[in-house]
Amino acid sequence: MQHVLVTGGAGYIGAHACKALARAGFVPVAFDNLSTGWEDAVKFGPFVKGDLMKRADLDAAFARYRPVAVMHFAALSLVGESMADPGRYWRVNLGSALNLIEAAIAAGCLNFVFSSTCATYGDQDGVMLDETTAQRPINSYGASKRAIEDMLNNFSASHGLNRVIFRYFNVAGADPEGEVGEQHRPETHLIPLMLDAIEGRRPALTLYGTDYSTPDGTCVRDYVHVTDLVAAHVLGLNWLLDGKGNSEFNLGSGKGFSVREVIAASSAVTNRPVPVVEGPRRAGDAAALVSGSRRAVEVLGWKPHHPDLADMIRHAHAWGQKPGFAK
Repeated sequence: MQHVLVTGGAGYIGAHACKALARAGFVPVAFDNLSTGWEDAVKFGPFVKGDLMKRADLDAAFARYRPVAVMHFAALSLVGESMADPGRYWRVNLGSALNLIEAAIAAGCLNFVFSSTCATYGDQDGVMLDETTAQRPINSYGASKRAIEDMLNNFSASHGLNRVIFRYFNVAGADPEGEVGEQHRPETHLIPLMLDAIEGRRPALTLYGTDYSTPDGTCVRDYVHVTDLVAAHVLGLNWLLDGKGNSEFNLGSGKGFSVREVIAASSAVTNRPVPVVEGPRRAGDAAALVSGSRRAVEVLGWKPHHPDLADMIRHAHAWGQKPGFAK
C-alpha cells in the first residue's frame, strides 16, 4: 500500500482529502499539531501528532511511513490576521513549508501536491483568473503562499522535486455522507458563519464592507465544494505518480457570488432568515475573485459533482445538524 503524508490531515480540507485518498487506494497519514484540527476527524489512516516547525517530527514520520508523496494543506490562512501580524504568517507558513520540503527530499519523497490559493493573484476585478494570470498578492497570506510556490520551483530545479500546485479560493460544503465536515476554532468561513447565525450559535453574521465596486457593494467570491476540491488533489497526485511532471491548476466554478447572494441562498436552503449586521471592510480583502477551472477539466479530467452553491450550503447545514457537533 502506498502512503501519502497529508499535512493538516485533521483539518477541514485535509480530513476530506484523507477520505478521498483512502477511497482511491492510498493510505493517508494525517500529520497535524491539532492547533485548529480535530483528532476525531482522523478516520481513514494513521495519525501523527507533529509540528511542521520541528524537523525531527517530520523526519520520524517520513522514516516510519515512507510516503510516496506529500499533500500539504497545513497553513495559517486568515487574510485579516495575516495583515495584522504578517511576521507570523511569513515565519510559520514559509518555515513549515521549508522544513517539509527539505525533509521530503532527504527521505527520497519527491512528489509534492501543494494547496495554494487564488489570493496569490491579488485584486484583479473583472478578470477570470486562470493559470496565466499575473500573481500580485495584496495580503501576507497570499504572499506567503506565492513564496512557497517559488520555493517549490527552486527545489524542483535543484533536487528533482515533482510538484502540482492547486490555486482555489472559497471551499465550502461537507462530506455528503456525513463522516467529516467543517468545524473551525474560531469559525471564519462565510457559509458556516451564516448557518451559525441561523441556528442561534452566534447573534448575527457580520457583513464586512458594503461599498466595494461590485453590483451590490459586497465582496464577490467563487465557491468550490470540498469533496470536488480534494478529488482534484487525488487526480494531481496520480498525475505526479504517472511521471507527467510539474503543473499548476486553478479550481473554481467560474461563477462569482456576492456575500449578499450567499446570504440569500442560505435563507432559501434553510427557509430561515440570516441575522446580519454591517461592519467595515477588512484589510487585505479583494473586491472580486473568480477562478476558472478549464485546465483542470481538460488536462486532469476533473469533473465537479457538486457545482451548485445550494448543494454546498445544504451539505454544510446537514453537517451542522449532526448530534455532537460543537455548539
